[in-house]
Amino acid sequence: MIVCMAVERFSMTMEPELGEAVRAAAARAGVSVSRWLADAAEARLRNDLLGIALDAWERESGAFTPDELTAAAIALGLDPSAASRRSASDEAVA
Repeated sequence: MIVCMAVERFSMTMEPELGEAVRAAAARAGVSVSRWLADAAEARLRNDLLGIALDAWERESGAFTPDELTAAAIALGLDPSAASRRSASDEAVA
C-alpha cells in the first residue's frame, strides 16, 4: 500500500555551528535532518501550548503551590527540587 502525505517545504538559515549540531543530532537519532527539525518544531509547539494552558489555569485558579509543583515533578519523573527552585524564583519575581 502506498500512502501519500502532504508536506510543506521550508527554506531556512542558521548559524553554521547550529547546523552542524542539528545534523549530528539527526544522525544520532537515525532520522533525516528534515524529520529531526519537524520533530523539534512539534515539540516546541506542544511546549508553547502547554505553557499557554498552564498560564490560563493559574489565572483562573491561582498559582501552583510548591506542593503541587513537587507532585507534578514526581509524576513526570523529574527532580522535585527543580520544581522547588522554579517556585522560589517565581515568588522572587512577583
